[in-house]
Amino acid sequence: MDTSVQGLRVIVTAGAGGIGRRIATRFREHGARVFVCDVAEAALEELRASEPEIGAVLADVGDPVAVERLFSAALPALGGVDVLVNNAGISGPTAATEDVSPTDWDRTLAVNISGQFYCARLAIPAMKAAGGGSIVNISSTSGKTGLPLRLPYAVSKHAVMGFTETLAREVGPHGIRVNTILPGFMNNARSQRIIAEKSAALGITPEAYLDQGLQYVSLRTMIEEVEIADMALFLCSPAARHVTGQAIGVCGNVEYER
Repeated sequence: MDTSVQGLRVIVTAGAGGIGRRIATRFREHGARVFVCDVAEAALEELRASEPEIGAVLADVGDPVAVERLFSAALPALGGVDVLVNNAGISGPTAATEDVSPTDWDRTLAVNISGQFYCARLAIPAMKAAGGGSIVNISSTSGKTGLPLRLPYAVSKHAVMGFTETLAREVGPHGIRVNTILPGFMNNARSQRIIAEKSAALGITPEAYLDQGLQYVSLRTMIEEVEIADMALFLCSPAARHVTGQAIGVCGNVEYER
């Protein structure tokens, strides 16, 4: 099975920390050339110091002008692009629908779905010129199951699946594949913060909230960041050359509540 990504030119959004950083370093470890953006300046500086082979720039994907700056830096540095990993996302507010402000709603959708569009529209011409490519969009199991008190987030992640399926049909004739990964309960700092916020809103302990959530996971397990990175690596490799338009859960099988 050929899972080589040697020499691929890869852009990863929100690539200086969390899942994005693990994706970026995983591709680099396997011989790809990588360029990332992030909104966290300190994280970008640390990445530049520890991973000097990875290009990095400050950019907020929810801002189309910032995305243009990202691609103005990344495309010349890489000499084009073969892979776009639309990883950037924010958790949005934890609140009842009637308490969600229009500002928080707009911001969550701007980053989580509009940002993926802003990046794809600039990556696709370069991929067409190269004769093909691969786009991996990061969604969430919450886009399928729903997530009470997290309406903007769940809606944005559901939109990512529709974006993926439609875009795959459009660009497939040009040799560009588009898939989405649905992470489950992640074992990382961001998820711990979200669990704390959600459990506080429900008036229970974080441990109780996590235990309840894992009852709807067939394998009763949390997911490590490297597992998402490995799936992204596979989807962009020749081994997945005919995989497109798919929403692939890396989640231990999150079940629908009944």
